[in-house]
Amino acid sequence: MQQNECAKSDFNSTTSSSSQFRVLVGVTGSVAALKLPLLVSQLLELPGVDVQVVATAHATHFYSPEEVPVRIYTDKDEWQWKSRSDPVLHIELRRWADLLVIAPLDANTLGKIANGICDNLLTCLVRAWDLTRPLVFCPAMNTAMWQHPITAKQVATLKEFGYIEVPCICKKLVCGDEGKGAMAALSTIVDVVKEHLPRSHS
Repeated sequence: MQQNECAKSDFNSTTSSSSQFRVLVGVTGSVAALKLPLLVSQLLELPGVDVQVVATAHATHFYSPEEVPVRIYTDKDEWQWKSRSDPVLHIELRRWADLLVIAPLDANTLGKIANGICDNLLTCLVRAWDLTRPLVFCPAMNTAMWQHPITAKQVATLKEFGYIEVPCICKKLVCGDEGKGAMAALSTIVDVVKEHLPRSHS
């Protein structure tokens, strides 16, 4: 129960300040997850912005938690739930966040979200997301995966939900392939987040 109590206190302390614009970063199992520490650091440089992270199990292979200066939630935190009085983490996170940015969004999680699958903390959060708040997604995958016909359909589905795409870019990927599929530049992602900040923070 210790983790769950910790999570509860985190929400109590952060929601007490209405002056903070709360950005939740979702990170999935793409190599671009290597950029998580830098993305978080750049978001924290925005005036009045608070940040927390939700990571899938596969995402954790690509970054060191010690390099991320904010709280990172994973599936094990969700499953600390013991009794009816305990908070449900994906609902608490949904209530906490003013904006959700999924960067990177890998092919697997793209497919899950497009089809309504919610089998981990991040996808449960997305399924419960308040559609009046911005959800920004940044696809990242191998070029061959990006070019598969189902990818365009799934991206279109997310956009039909009202989610905001930050399109992937062309470059030489870590796997050695060259073409479209790389996550957008961090500066581009941060600029999209800035567009949704209240005027007092921009």
